[in-house]
This record gives sequence, C-alpha cells and structure tokens, in this order.
Amino acid sequence: MVERIPITNVSPVVELGRHPVKAVTGESFTVEATVFREGHEALGAGVVLTGPEGQDRPLAQLSQLDEPDRYAAIVTPDTTGSWSFRVESWSDPYASWRNAAEIKIAAAVDVELMLSEGVLVLDRAGGNVPAESPEGKAARATLRSAVGAAVDTRFPVPVRLAALTSPEVVAALSEFPLREMLCAEGPFPLYVDRPRALYGSWYEFFPRSEGAAYDAAALSWRSGTFATAAQRLEAVAEMGFDVVYLPPIHPIGEINRKGPNNTLTPAEDDPGSPWAIGSAHGGHDAIHPDLGTLDDFDTFVATAGGLGLEVALDLALQCAPDHPWVGEHPEWFTTRADGTIAFAENPPKKYQDIYPLNFDNDYDGVRHEVLRVVRHWIDHGVRIFRVDNPHTKPVLFWEWLLGEIRKTDPDVIFLSEAFTRPAMMRALAMVGFHQSYTYFTWRNTKSEVESYLHELSHVTSDVMRPNLFVNTPDILSEYLQYGGPAAFRIRAAIAATGSPTWGVYAGFELYEHVAVRPGSEEYLDSEKFQLRPRDWAGAAEDGRTLSPYLTKLNDIRRRHPALQRLRNLTVHSSDDNSIVCFSKQTHTAEGTDTVIVVVNVDPHATRDTTVHLDLPALGYDRHDTFVVRDEITAESWRWGEHNYVRLDPSYEPAHILSVRAS
Repeated sequence: MVERIPITNVSPVVELGRHPVKAVTGESFTVEATVFREGHEALGAGVVLTGPEGQDRPLAQLSQLDEPDRYAAIVTPDTTGSWSFRVESWSDPYASWRNAAEIKIAAAVDVELMLSEGVLVLDRAGGNVPAESPEGKAARATLRSAVGAAVDTRFPVPVRLAALTSPEVVAALSEFPLREMLCAEGPFPLYVDRPRALYGSWYEFFPRSEGAAYDAAALSWRSGTFATAAQRLEAVAEMGFDVVYLPPIHPIGEINRKGPNNTLTPAEDDPGSPWAIGSAHGGHDAIHPDLGTLDDFDTFVATAGGLGLEVALDLALQCAPDHPWVGEHPEWFTTRADGTIAFAENPPKKYQDIYPLNFDNDYDGVRHEVLRVVRHWIDHGVRIFRVDNPHTKPVLFWEWLLGEIRKTDPDVIFLSEAFTRPAMMRALAMVGFHQSYTYFTWRNTKSEVESYLHELSHVTSDVMRPNLFVNTPDILSEYLQYGGPAAFRIRAAIAATGSPTWGVYAGFELYEHVAVRPGSEEYLDSEKFQLRPRDWAGAAEDGRTLSPYLTKLNDIRRRHPALQRLRNLTVHSSDDNSIVCFSKQTHTAEGTDTVIVVVNVDPHATRDTTVHLDLPALGYDRHDTFVVRDEITAESWRWGEHNYVRLDPSYEPAHILSVRAS
C-alpha cells in the first residue's frame, strides 16, 4: 500500500531486502530515497538505524539532492551484528507555514493571520519536545521565547517574523522536528562486520617453500615446515601486511600427482599440488606431515598473531583420488558411464589429480562434513578463509554454511576466489561472502582502471567488497610479463589505494614475470607444483626487491583513513590517455582526510599532462588552491582545479598525494 507521503526507490537495498547491505563498524554509507506528496505542502524525510539490540539510533534527516524529489543522508553503524534501517517521511507544518509566511508577509497579505498560524505551529512543536533531557528543556525554552516575541504587537512585524524564523528556532526544530502524518518504508536489513572484512593487506606464501632446501646427499628436495615458514612472518609484518594467507596445508594425494609445470610425469620426490587434497595421511582436517603437526600449526598461528598478523587458510572443497572421503563416501562424487569418478576440468585445463564434490548426491552429508572441517580450523585460531572456486559449488550451500558460522563465530571472514560471471560473483557476495576477488588483474588501461574502480566503489559496493590481488599463483598477467619493474610498481600503487583490501602473492616483490609459455598466465616453474625457495636476503642486499615500496604503500594506507574505505572514490580527468587520477576522502573526528592518486599506467614511457580535479567533489570551490604532499617522494606542490604532472615510470610512475590545509 502506498503511504500517505510516498517513499519509493530506497537504496541501498539488496534483492528487495531479502539480503543485507554490507558495512563495517565505523563505515559511513549513504541512504537515498524518492519522497514526494501532493500539492505544495512541505515534507521531511529521514533514516533511522536500528542496532542489533533493537534500539533505534537518532534520526538522520535526509537532504534534498539536485534530482527532483530525491533525498539522501549519511549514516554510520557503530557496532557489529545484524542491523536494519528504515526511511521515514512526514508532513512538515513549520516549513509549510514558513514558505507561505515569508511570501505573504512581504506582500502585506494576511499578515496577522500568518503570524498567528506560526505561533500555533511552534506551540504544537513545543508540546512534542521531550522535557526530560537538557537539550529538550533548552529547545522548549527557545520555542516559548519565540512565541512570546511573535505575539507581542509592540514589536514591528519584521521582528515578530524574525523571532519565529530565527536560527535558534530552526536549530531546535532540526533536533526535535514537528512531524505529522508520519510514514515509513522498511525495515531493510544491514549486516555490520568487523573492520578486517573491509580493510587489510594480504600476503600469500607457500609454507613448504620457506626453508625448503636441496639435499645433495639424498639427491632430493626437503620441504619447508611451519617452523621454517614462521621465520618469514617477521618480514611480512615489517612490510605492513595484516593477513598472511596460506594455500592448502593438508596431505597431498599420491594418485595422478602432478609434476613441475603441471606435467603428468612427476619424479618420486615431486611434492604435487596442494590443491589435490587428501591421502593416506588424512584429508581436510589434517596437516601435511612434511609441514609438521597440528601443534606446529598452532604455534605458527600464535607467532603470526604476536606480530599483528591474522592467518587466512585456504578452503578448497575438492579431493585427490586417494582422499579418505573417496573411499568412505563415493556418493559424494560424480561417477561416469564407465564407472570411473570424474576428475576436475576447466577446458582446456584438466586436473587429473582432483575430484570435485557432487553436492546433489548427498547434500546433507557433504554440507555437515564441511561445516565440521571449518569449525575444526576455527578452533585452531583461523578466523579468515580464502575459498577456492566457490562458484563451482551451489550458492545455497554457501548461504547455509556462512550463515551457520555467523551464528557462532560472527568475526570469521570468508574471501570468495571466483573469477567467473558477474552474476555468480555478485550472488556469492550477496549470500554472505565478506570479500571477493575481482577482474582487477585484467583491467590495465586508463579507461579500464577508471571504470572498474568506479564500479567497485559505487555500483557493487553495497554487496561486494573487492580484494585487489596484484598476482596469484594462477595469474601472471601479460601486463606484468612485459611491463618491467615499473609495471609492478604501477599495479601495486593502484591496488593499494584503489581498494581498502589488496593482496600480493610472494615473488611479486622480486619482479617474477616469466610465463611457462607465450600467451599463458601460468608462471614458469609454478610454485603450485614444486618447491620454490627464494633468496630474500640476497635480493634485499642487491636492491632487487620491491619490498621497500610495498612497505611504504602499506604505511600510507595505515596513516590515511580515506584509503581504508570503499564507497568514497571519485574519478577525475586528465588530458592523457595513460594518466589515471582518482581521489578518496573521509571525515573523522580528527578532520577531513583526502588522498589524490595520479598514476601513469604506461610502464614504458614518460607521460606529462594536465590533471583536472572535480573540486566540488572534494569540498572546495573551483577557485580554491591547497598544498599537496607526495607520500612517495615527500615533494610538495600547490594544486587547484588544473594541475600539470609528469610521471616517469623508470623513476616513479605514481603520485600519492595527501592534501594539507591551505
């Protein structure tokens, strides 16, 4: 049914309110609605947040936008849990009276009548103000004083009108509005997570490669362990990362094991792919014996925690042919016409060492076993899961699993690794995934970067939080293969500033860029299939590492709250087709934080151009100027609406500018 004062087209709303909008504690977001009524009477509109405890937060009045009948307000939830919000509309007798009174009295029409009606409106308003609080008592006193002046005919008419329309009266009615014919639309669901669901820097490495060594006597490789991998954690923390993500740490299958570069002929000591999970040593709840024991894993997690790092664990719901589930529950897999179990395929790729789960044969059995596995790792300190290929499992399963975990462990975060169709990526986010991989690695030109950052921050941000990984064990983009060191700096600068969450896979800082073959995005000698120890110390001594740059980027992110938010990105223009410019701004108790990012996305050539800032979007008039400081080089300039830039990728391809007071 249409309300007395209609409210339509409320946003953000996900699937008509069937799923919650996403936010984290302290994150502001904008609620918009179309509100209108018949005739010329004034109306008001506002939004009310209701917290997890069921208590309403103070009304936030919506302000009218440039679009007719469109209103907006910014709201900020302050604690985790299940929230809701509703939009309210009402008749505003004071605004209606004031509009008419100021016109009529100026024209000497119905002067005393208009003043009398104003007095009646303020009387009604005063009667609705609660007198219990000091603010309420002060507002009542203000309204009484205004009425007293308005009815005193010894004062001239302009003075009496001024008393009824004074800034003090307006302020009192803003705090305690007179609302009649009150209507509401909603409530609409909102879920508020802990801040790590939105903001963080991820670092991925394979524990088995850290400390791996070649045993010349045995003519074979020796795997690294959790103990040797823990020695890498201090360097990861010093680079400013918040999350260390581990690929699967479980026993690896012997049957159909893959050799180096995904070959089908492994040597006896080839370790196989960690994603081929399960062997005689156990399955998804077990530790690969080469890495150590469950106690060793607990020590690794504790060591990471002591350095301020959270451990993210890979959740890959697939099995090697010798996984215990294959023998115990053959119905959990797909049997082909010849009686064999189907292995995984993503044509033209084949994964002979992996059996996908079939949820349709025993849905309850599979889902409860997965829930048991997830809770097992939660009990061992894992609060973040990176989920491998979630788009190959039923969406309703993820809605159930994530819902069950949220009931008992609402701080646990799930990252969706789904490079698939947009509808599926959105659906996975909609049903509960806290973060999502994106198409970022394939967005490299100016137009691609600008449009994609706008999409992530404004079009999909109410439901999908992006995690911008610059590379992964599966993705070595053509841009990195042929762009040289500048390409690595460019992609890191965009990822670290364009999204609150970004990620790096080990080797990125060493400029690893050689593909297995032309046209492929697979690394040569991929770490997915072999041990890959790296000489971190030697690279640092020789200056062949991007680690200092990554450290600087993460430091900038931590010092600038604007870079820790998603919905606050504005794209600006430039005259060059390789210069990207965007800004992020947020308001805190300490003041306004503004960061302007200018990047040359051409790693091969110096570019100079003029950047044109949308100053009103930054809260400035078009003639204003201000000082900017490059957080990378420490140089400062005075900027305004139009600004010359020159970016040499061999020196520094990006400006990350903090705005200082003029």
